[in-house]
Amino acid sequence: MEEEEEGTGREGLLEKEEESCGLQVRGPGWRRRRQLMMIWEEGKRVGHLAGPMVAMGLTQLLVQVVSNMMVGHLGQLALSSAAIATSLTNVTGFSLLLGLASGLETICGQAYGAEQYHKLAVYTYRSITTLLLACVPITLLWLMMAKILTLLGQDPVISSEAQKYAMWMIPGLFAYAGIQPLMKFLQSQSLILPLFLTSLATLCFHVPLCWVMVFKLGLGNVGASLAISISDWLSVLLLILYVRFSPSCEETRAPLSWEAFRGINEFLRFAVPSALMMCLEWWSFELLILLSGLLPNPELEASVLSICLTCLTTLFTIPMGIGAAASIRVSNELGAGNPERARSVAGVTVFVGLIESVAASVILLALRRTLGYAYSSEEEVINYVTSMVPLACISVITDGLQGVLSGICRGCGWQHLGAYINLGAFYLFGIPAAVLLGFRMHLGGKGLWIGIICGSTTQTILLAVVTCFTNWEKMVNMARERIFDERLAEGSVAA
Repeated sequence: MEEEEEGTGREGLLEKEEESCGLQVRGPGWRRRRQLMMIWEEGKRVGHLAGPMVAMGLTQLLVQVVSNMMVGHLGQLALSSAAIATSLTNVTGFSLLLGLASGLETICGQAYGAEQYHKLAVYTYRSITTLLLACVPITLLWLMMAKILTLLGQDPVISSEAQKYAMWMIPGLFAYAGIQPLMKFLQSQSLILPLFLTSLATLCFHVPLCWVMVFKLGLGNVGASLAISISDWLSVLLLILYVRFSPSCEETRAPLSWEAFRGINEFLRFAVPSALMMCLEWWSFELLILLSGLLPNPELEASVLSICLTCLTTLFTIPMGIGAAASIRVSNELGAGNPERARSVAGVTVFVGLIESVAASVILLALRRTLGYAYSSEEEVINYVTSMVPLACISVITDGLQGVLSGICRGCGWQHLGAYINLGAFYLFGIPAAVLLGFRMHLGGKGLWIGIICGSTTQTILLAVVTCFTNWEKMVNMARERIFDERLAEGSVAA
């Protein structure tokens, strides 16, 4: 019966699209006009989703940037320990939780497209439970950060201060385990504006809070990390209040039940590959900074690479927002049984991502001679940054495209392929190339960055190939089987 309804829906899809686009009359060239109209409409949908997502990403990034800026006024020890702690907490904790929560983009988005609204709350509860459990070993790791850093050759004083910073980030870690699933829950329903407003309110609260705790209360870098944790819990509270009382979530919210715990394995099938896919790439860039410390003149190399990486991270918020929009639209259309629409979304978002990446790269290249002055007053650093910017521009393009392609990947549910691609692209090709060029060919930081470019280019090409050869009809069948088979299985268990 479900297959008959699905088939009927597909047969009437073209007629519905024609009516929605105002193309009821089939004159000469009507197919081309219809396709152009569909592309235009899809472009507007993607823009309406991507815009607030980009703004939200920037406000979330600014919370951490503001804390580091204030800590920077406390002296070199406070800044260096906070920078190391921030890097390690991102690598070992926040990136992992973000990756695990990204599994919801597949199952929540497809369930929403299939109008199985009650499933969104169930999936979200499963995700929060999983992420809270993952916080326990991460907490133990952070409590031993000083010993770990000392074993890695870091200064004992810096290691001790870094551990203090990380310890007061632990409350924020548990808050993050609630933030990300709730964000994916709303994101899958295209409720993006509340997410942006929540992030903006949190940033406005965080700035004065961090200033008071760092300077007025004299808590130093500990005050900065504690302020981040408090701000994260404020964000959780705001999201919970919105989900609980907003009429927009009336159909998708549900009380906590045992159903949320029975299917954790199903959630992990998407969460673990999503985490691996995201973390493998994230860790490769952090490894780049660590390798720069082994080069001659490590202070200069690490400083310049950190500046370039900061610029890249900031610019990446744009393709990340477009990729999130791609994930929402692709998963929704697959769940609704519309393979052609999903294919159209993929094409439109890749095109938008390419245009954005090229434009950002051109702007960055035009600013290459002034960029270094924003971070340093030393002529050596400024000149080195200027010479590194053309390489960073290439990374902007490759990372921009892979950000969008990764969103399509999450929407389809083939994160396992993305994990294999990232593993091969960066750790079998990119990192070895970086070591060869940086150390054996004596190209220094430029060689390390060229190696990462090789990895990200390989990653982008492989993701593009997989996307081009995706069987969208098969993706639709897999999505609907996943949603409705689980529903039937739960019905039989309840019976």
